[in-house]
Formats: sequence, structure tokens, C-alpha cells
Amino acid sequence: MSHDNAALLTRFYTAFAALDAEAMADCYALDSHFEDPVFNLRGRNEIGGMWRMLCDATRAKGRDAWSLSFDGISADAASGRAHWEAHYRFSATGRLVHNIIDGQFVFRDGFIVSHRDQFDFPRWAAQALGFKGLLLGRTQFLHDKVRATAAANLQTFLARATT
Repeated sequence: MSHDNAALLTRFYTAFAALDAEAMADCYALDSHFEDPVFNLRGRNEIGGMWRMLCDATRAKGRDAWSLSFDGISADAASGRAHWEAHYRFSATGRLVHNIIDGQFVFRDGFIVSHRDQFDFPRWAAQALGFKGLLLGRTQFLHDKVRATAAANLQTFLARATT
């Protein structure tokens, strides 16, 4: 028998496939944490904002290239895992990306309290940024620049959402 947290992850990824950022945000605890090679976020507001920003950008500039598949969901009362793959148009460059991600989760009271996604950043950079990403994708310089740009974009998006 599958645990309720496996159903939570299925609900999360089903919402993501549909670009339903609000349903995704509802899966997180108020004091949750999210981390991947680009973002390090605290709280449902920041995490939900990231998903809204990414879903909005996909709807606006890349819905034609969007698809998400997921499998390998397993979960118990404390933790879980999922494998997912996204095909999308990177909004900053218009380049097509196929990102392969493994997620690890910690749960509390039916919500995600910790979500960590892992993917091959150099592979992603080469696809998303082209030749520059191919050349610099393994450098800390590019990694730091992508993180800083993503953080600034998220802060701008969150500020606009509250006005």
C-alpha cells in the first residue's frame, strides 16, 4: 500500500505538468525549504513564488515545448523520492532544454518541509545557454552568475506580485 506522501508527490508533479503553481505551492509547509543547483529558498512564499515565476514564463514563452514526466515516486511518513524530466524552452535564451532531475523530500503533517532537486548543472548550462554554457558550465563563475540572476529575477517577480 502506498503512503499518503506518495500521493502528495503525485499531486505535486501532476500540478507541475499542468503548470498549476498554486496547487504546487499548497503542497509545501509554511516553513519549508527548497534547494537545487540554481535556487536556495525558504518558506512557502518564496518556493511558491519560484514555481509561479517558472510556470508563468513557460506559459508566456514556451508552452509549445513544455512537457513533464515523472516516475520512481516512493515515500513513507518521513521522506520520499521522485525522478522527473522536463522539456522546455529556457525563457532567457529561447533554447530547448531537457532536464533530468532527482528529487528528495522530507515530510511533516502531510506537507513537504524539505525538497532538494539534483541535476547535472553543466549539462543544463550547455543546453540553456549554448556555447557559453558549454564552455563555462563547469565553472563556479557561471554557477554563481546563474544563481544570482535567478535570485534577482525571483525577487523582482515577488515584488511585482505584491503590488
